[in-house]
Amino acid sequence: MGKPHPLELRERVVAHVDAGHTHRSAAARFAVSVKFVNDMVKLKRGTGALSAKRQGNPGYGKLTPHADWIRSQVGAKGDITLDELVGLLAREKQIAVHRSSVGRLLQRLGLTHKKRPSSA
Repeated sequence: MGKPHPLELRERVVAHVDAGHTHRSAAARFAVSVKFVNDMVKLKRGTGALSAKRQGNPGYGKLTPHADWIRSQVGAKGDITLDELVGLLAREKQIAVHRSSVGRLLQRLGLTHKKRPSSA
């Protein structure tokens, strides 16, 4: 994901449009797209601010409300696998998730460990 344009550029683009120039001339002058100019003018009119919105996932998924339950399952059976957790979630909580989603939640909760095969 790319970085948002700096706040100073956003302010200068909107000020240029507010001074009576067109969106196209603002885009050409500041080397940005016309859509960016349109979005900034619309954002300024709608919210009064030009700060960038947060990018990415806010960290809340369908497993977050069940984090304590999952933590208790891992605590009760320390060597439980991701596939077993996926099965338990489907049976007991009626939640269909992929094993990678469960793995990411366990990672956020600090409950992961590398399982090594026995050397016997």
